[in-house]
Amino acid sequence: MRKIDQLLNEYGESHQNQTNKTIHWICVPLIFFSVVGLLASLPAGIVEAIMGDRPYANWATVFTILAIAYYVTLSVPLTIGMMLFAALCLMVAGKIEATATPLWAVSLFIFVVAWIGQFYGHKVEGKKPSFFKDLQFLLIGPAWLMHFVYKKLGIPY
Repeated sequence: MRKIDQLLNEYGESHQNQTNKTIHWICVPLIFFSVVGLLASLPAGIVEAIMGDRPYANWATVFTILAIAYYVTLSVPLTIGMMLFAALCLMVAGKIEATATPLWAVSLFIFVVAWIGQFYGHKVEGKKPSFFKDLQFLLIGPAWLMHFVYKKLGIPY
């Protein structure tokens, strides 16, 4: 069995309840976005020194590159979907940052509310979140959702 299949199956074991699954479809993408937003809000410092003064020269881009590198080790097709989603998150964060609303405040609010939702979903499920066992499941959650999108579209992952 491929490593990606093993990880997705293991992640799915604690996500059987329909309410928990529905909550995950909402909260996992929001948490991913909020992490991107929080990281984009950090002073760029050395990132700007290396990448130059570019719109996406920030810690969110560094995180995205590292996450994509991890996904490549698991599944190239899923990586493409995750790259598109990560790019969307970076673009939305950039749009929010361009307004008068502080990106860090929006992201922090989303992060807290989405994690409350996640923990409620696991309370309903009656199982602990997978990342309590292994932190890599924090990145598997978004890929788990993406693999359902791929299945629905008939795209092999």
